[in-house]
Amino acid sequence: MIYVIFSQDVENSLPKRAQVRPAHVERLQALKEQGRLIIAGPCPAIDAEDPGEAGFTGSMIVAEFDSLEDAQAWADADPYFDAGVYESVIVKPYKKVLP
Repeated sequence: MIYVIFSQDVENSLPKRAQVRPAHVERLQALKEQGRLIIAGPCPAIDAEDPGEAGFTGSMIVAEFDSLEDAQAWADADPYFDAGVYESVIVKPYKKVLP
C-alpha cells in the first residue's frame, strides 16, 4: 500500500539538515532502487525553488510499504528525526486516484 509521510521541521533546521542530508538521501535512494518511492522532497520556507538561508519547513515522502507499522518504523528511523531536524512526523495511508 502507499503511505504519505509528512514531516514538520523545527525552527532554523537548515544547519541540522545539511549535516545529515547524505544519510537521509541514501535511505530515499534505497526506496527508489526498490521501486517503492513515488515522490519525495522538502517544503521551502519561502516561495522559491531554492530558499537559500530561509531553509525548509518540512518534507513529504510518498512511498510503498507493506503496512502502516512498516511505514511508521521507516519514518521513525530517518536520520533527520534522530538529528532533531523534524519536530513531528505524521504517517498516513494514501490512495492514489490521479493520474
